[in-house]
Amino acid sequence: MSKAFFHKIERLVFGSYKMALKEGLHAGKGVSVMGNCEFGSEPYLITLGDHVRISFGVSFVTHDGGTWSFRDIPQYSKIIKYGKIYIGERSFVGCNSTIMPGVTIGKRCVIAAGSVVTKDIPDGMVAAGVPAKVIMTTMEYAEKCLRTMKPYDSEKYKHDKKTYLQELLK
Repeated sequence: MSKAFFHKIERLVFGSYKMALKEGLHAGKGVSVMGNCEFGSEPYLITLGDHVRISFGVSFVTHDGGTWSFRDIPQYSKIIKYGKIYIGERSFVGCNSTIMPGVTIGKRCVIAAGSVVTKDIPDGMVAAGVPAKVIMTTMEYAEKCLRTMKPYDSEKYKHDKKTYLQELLK
């Protein structure tokens, strides 16, 4: 495949993250953004701690655009509302989630797919829903995953993940 093809794919998959970094997004070491995400108009208000993983379709909202609806009224014309967003180390944000202004997500948290996070999430918690609420600790989730995981052959998985998973999940 051509270099131009890979450059196009890189822009599609990594473009918004790379652009957000250029615009001031603070990202620790080992951060991974797994697809196109929206870092908004103020990426410099967002901090991602070390080893944070962001799934595809996540939106970071750093301002309240609703103030637009009354800014033409003189007494409200200068109202602005912004908030920083912080995601703690080793946290995961699931696909199509939205993180609202002023939210801090602690260390080792899991935000379930499709969640809308409107309030701070303490360290070591799993949160889900609209609005997101804490549903268990991250360690309870880890134990649940361990209990419900099907046994598998790690060598076969490493060698040919696609074929192996298709066979395993028949």
